[in-house]
Amino acid sequence: MQMTRESSASNLIRAWEDGRIRVGEQWLTEHCIVTAETIVRDWAVTDSRRVTIDDLAPALSLDPELIIIGAGNTARSPDVDLMAELAERSIGVEFMQTSAACRTYNVLVHEGRRVAAALIVD
Repeated sequence: MQMTRESSASNLIRAWEDGRIRVGEQWLTEHCIVTAETIVRDWAVTDSRRVTIDDLAPALSLDPELIIIGAGNTARSPDVDLMAELAERSIGVEFMQTSAACRTYNVLVHEGRRVAAALIVD
Protein backbone atom coordinates (compact mmCIF):
# COMPACT_ATOMS: atom_id res chain seq x y z
CA MET A 1 0.00 0.00 0.00
CA GLN A 2 1.33 3.42 -0.91
CA MET A 3 1.40 5.94 1.95
CA THR A 4 1.34 9.68 1.44
CA ARG A 5 2.00 12.44 3.89
CA GLU A 6 -1.01 14.62 4.64
CA SER A 7 -0.47 18.16 3.45
CA SER A 8 -3.59 20.11 4.27
CA ALA A 9 -3.52 23.84 4.91
CA SER A 10 -6.68 23.43 6.98
CA ASN A 11 -6.73 23.43 10.77
CA LEU A 12 -6.92 19.74 11.59
CA ILE A 13 -7.04 18.28 15.06
CA ARG A 14 -3.99 16.08 15.45
CA ALA A 15 -4.48 14.87 19.02
CA TRP A 16 -6.66 15.25 22.06
CA GLU A 17 -6.35 14.15 25.63
CA ASP A 18 -7.73 15.25 28.97
CA GLY A 19 -7.12 18.95 29.35
CA ARG A 20 -5.76 19.76 25.90
CA ILE A 21 -6.24 19.53 22.14
CA ARG A 22 -3.58 19.77 19.43
CA VAL A 23 -4.61 21.74 16.34
CA GLY A 24 -1.84 21.49 13.78
CA GLU A 25 1.28 21.97 15.89
CA GLN A 26 -0.41 24.06 18.63
CA TRP A 27 -1.54 22.57 21.93
CA LEU A 28 -4.65 24.34 23.26
CA THR A 29 -5.54 23.99 26.93
CA GLU A 30 -8.61 26.23 26.92
CA HIS A 31 -12.11 25.91 25.45
CA CYS A 32 -11.86 26.80 21.77
CA ILE A 33 -13.66 27.01 18.45
CA VAL A 34 -11.93 25.56 15.40
CA THR A 35 -12.75 25.86 11.71
CA ALA A 36 -10.64 24.96 8.70
CA GLU A 37 -9.35 28.54 8.57
CA THR A 38 -9.71 29.93 12.11
CA ILE A 39 -8.92 29.08 15.73
CA VAL A 40 -10.76 31.02 18.43
CA ARG A 41 -8.77 30.55 21.62
CA ASP A 42 -10.17 31.10 25.12
CA TRP A 43 -13.76 30.51 24.01
CA ALA A 44 -15.80 32.10 26.80
CA VAL A 45 -18.57 29.54 27.20
CA THR A 46 -20.46 30.57 30.34
CA ASP A 47 -21.54 27.09 31.44
CA SER A 48 -20.01 24.05 29.78
CA ARG A 49 -23.07 22.01 30.77
CA ARG A 50 -25.48 24.32 28.90
CA VAL A 51 -24.19 26.03 25.77
CA THR A 52 -26.33 29.00 24.68
CA ILE A 53 -26.75 30.86 21.42
CA ASP A 54 -24.78 33.76 22.93
CA ASP A 55 -21.92 31.37 23.74
CA LEU A 56 -21.84 30.33 20.09
CA ALA A 57 -21.62 33.90 18.72
CA PRO A 58 -17.91 33.50 17.80
CA ALA A 59 -18.72 30.30 15.87
CA LEU A 60 -21.76 31.84 14.18
CA SER A 61 -19.64 34.76 12.95
CA LEU A 62 -17.57 32.23 10.96
CA ASP A 63 -20.62 31.23 8.84
CA PRO A 64 -20.69 27.46 9.42
CA GLU A 65 -23.28 25.13 7.97
CA LEU A 66 -22.80 22.83 10.98
CA ILE A 67 -21.56 23.32 14.53
CA ILE A 68 -20.22 20.34 16.42
CA ILE A 69 -20.19 20.90 20.15
CA GLY A 70 -17.61 18.79 21.95
CA ALA A 71 -19.14 18.76 25.41
CA GLY A 72 -16.18 17.44 27.40
CA ASN A 73 -15.74 13.89 28.59
CA THR A 74 -19.41 13.32 29.30
CA ALA A 75 -22.11 13.19 26.66
CA ARG A 76 -24.63 15.90 27.43
CA SER A 77 -28.13 16.40 26.12
CA PRO A 78 -28.53 19.23 23.66
CA ASP A 79 -30.54 22.26 24.69
CA VAL A 80 -33.83 22.22 22.77
CA ASP A 81 -34.01 26.03 22.56
CA LEU A 82 -30.48 26.21 21.15
CA MET A 83 -31.28 23.57 18.56
CA ALA A 84 -34.43 25.48 17.52
CA GLU A 85 -32.56 28.79 17.19
CA LEU A 86 -29.87 27.21 15.04
CA ALA A 87 -32.47 25.41 12.90
CA GLU A 88 -34.13 28.77 12.23
CA ARG A 89 -30.76 29.93 10.86
CA SER A 90 -30.38 26.73 8.79
CA ILE A 91 -27.35 25.67 10.83
CA GLY A 92 -27.04 22.07 11.95
CA VAL A 93 -25.79 21.24 15.44
CA GLU A 94 -24.46 18.04 16.98
CA PHE A 95 -23.50 17.41 20.61
CA MET A 96 -20.98 14.71 21.46
CA GLN A 97 -18.00 14.01 23.67
CA THR A 98 -15.03 16.20 22.75
CA SER A 99 -12.94 13.25 21.52
CA ALA A 100 -15.73 12.21 19.10
CA ALA A 101 -16.24 15.85 18.05
CA CYS A 102 -12.55 16.10 17.11
CA ARG A 103 -12.72 12.98 14.94
CA THR A 104 -15.98 14.07 13.28
CA TYR A 105 -14.67 17.58 12.66
CA ASN A 106 -11.60 16.24 10.80
CA VAL A 107 -13.74 14.03 8.55
CA LEU A 108 -16.05 16.93 7.68
CA VAL A 109 -13.13 19.30 6.96
CA HIS A 110 -11.68 16.70 4.58
CA GLU A 111 -15.08 16.58 2.85
CA GLY A 112 -14.91 20.35 2.35
CA ARG A 113 -17.84 21.11 4.68
CA ARG A 114 -18.14 24.49 6.47
CA VAL A 115 -17.96 23.08 9.98
CA ALA A 116 -17.08 24.72 13.27
CA ALA A 117 -16.05 22.64 16.28
CA ALA A 118 -16.85 24.31 19.60
CA LEU A 119 -14.71 22.27 21.97
CA ILE A 120 -14.91 22.10 25.74
CA VAL A 121 -11.56 21.04 27.15
CA ASP A 122 -12.00 19.16 30.44
